[in-house]
Amino acid sequence: MGHKYQIHLISDSTGETLDRIFVALKSQFLNFDYEKKEHIFIRTESQIDKIIEESKKKNSIILYTIVETKLAKYISHRCDEKKIPNFSILGNLMLNFSKLLNKRATHTPSAQHVLDEDYYKRIEAIQFSITHDDGMRVENIKEADIILLGVSRTSKTPTSIYLANRGYKTLNIPLIENQKIPKILMEKPNDYCVVGLNVEAQRLCDIRTNRLETMNEDRIANYSDLDFIQNEIANSKKLFKKYNWPVIDVTRKSVEETAASVIRIFDIKKEKKK
Repeated sequence: MGHKYQIHLISDSTGETLDRIFVALKSQFLNFDYEKKEHIFIRTESQIDKIIEESKKKNSIILYTIVETKLAKYISHRCDEKKIPNFSILGNLMLNFSKLLNKRATHTPSAQHVLDEDYYKRIEAIQFSITHDDGMRVENIKEADIILLGVSRTSKTPTSIYLANRGYKTLNIPLIENQKIPKILMEKPNDYCVVGLNVEAQRLCDIRTNRLETMNEDRIANYSDLDFIQNEIANSKKLFKKYNWPVIDVTRKSVEETAASVIRIFDIKKEKKK
């Protein structure tokens, strides 16, 4: 039986970056028993002292993203004093990057959250994707960076929102009986970044059955019928093939993995247009 670890994530900002890094890190270790505690907007030595005092009593590991040099050194020194394993996530990377660029880092906390052009681009993309979800306002299709097509419950909405957070205006259209695809997509299928989302029939059947049971939704007849679903998927595949639209099988993909594949397709198409 392994030890249970107390993982302390210390950040001088929102902690989002550090949390994502930890998620990636822990996924590489099976049966990793831990309890996570996040400490955000940590910017004083007294705050550090309180965390160190709490950490020394348990089987603790400290990970931190502190960009202010003096405070980062203070954490390292105090942890070493108390023999607490500690790792600076950005320290060496920032130092090496600084040497490579021959520029000094500003060491400004929350610098990534500055209200710059990229920030407003993401906000605009999020607003666009929300108002163009599930086949709404398809008349604005020319404004979209990416168009997702797929039968119901193929992760179109969460993928759209994730892409929007990356700054891509995303419009998604469900392939259902009463939803028509805009003519412009069929007339000029190569002018837009259209991506089809597909899923295994049995998996989709399970998802839809569970959806009906938990949400008590009114849906079209045969919504969760396997034969009906197989026919839906077959028709969607024919459509994607007819217009030579790339397809992503989302059966065993997370939203993040699906979005990464979509972005690759977008970049390739963008490169070809140059």
